[in-house]
Amino acid sequence: MTTEELTIEVQKALEEIRPFLESDGGNITLISIEEDKHVKVRLEGACTNCSVNQMTLKAGVETTIKKYAPQIETVVNVL
Repeated sequence: MTTEELTIEVQKALEEIRPFLESDGGNITLISIEEDKHVKVRLEGACTNCSVNQMTLKAGVETTIKKYAPQIETVVNVL
C-alpha cells in the first residue's frame, strides 16, 4: 500500500469514529503517519481533557484504524 493509499484508509477510519467523538463534544485530526506504521492524531474539544481519552484512543481509534490499515502499529495523541 502506498503512503497515499494508507493516508486515505486512515482518514476513512477517522471518519467512522468521528461521529462518536462529536456526540460527546470532541473531534479528531490526523497529524501524520510516520514510517507507514505510526499514526499521530490530535484529540480535540471535550476529548482533550476527558479522563478516559487514552482508553478511547486505544480501544476506539487505534482499533478502528487497524481495521482499515492492519500494518499500523501505534496510534498516539499529540498536543
